[in-house]
Amino acid sequence: QVQLVESGGGLVQAGGSLRLSCIASGRTSDTYAMGWFRQAPGKGRESVAAASWSLLTTYYADSVKGRFTISTDSAKNTVYLQMNNLKPEDTGVYTCAAGGRVEPTASAFHSWGQGTQVTVSS
Repeated sequence: QVQLVESGGGLVQAGGSLRLSCIASGRTSDTYAMGWFRQAPGKGRESVAAASWSLLTTYYADSVKGRFTISTDSAKNTVYLQMNNLKPEDTGVYTCAAGGRVEPTASAFHSWGQGTQVTVSS
């Protein structure tokens, strides 16, 4: 079991930036991939980005390519999501996940954080 705690969400104006952090603890050695998902009000959960701890494999949703960057710090068991040029449609609850495959599907991940709210005003 892996425990995940996110931080870094908040309210930002369109065009602004935020950096989300997710600290993993527990059986992190069982985890190959880390991912970020988001859920907007009234919508389903969608994959935003994912990566192996080594960053040799990464995935980005088309809607965030060129604006978001996922990074990892294995020494700190932490994964980050740098979000630049934020848009109102990026608003949602962002959740960190740990799993065994770098895939844009929830089934690839076995542990989930509680989520952090990101609100982008126009």
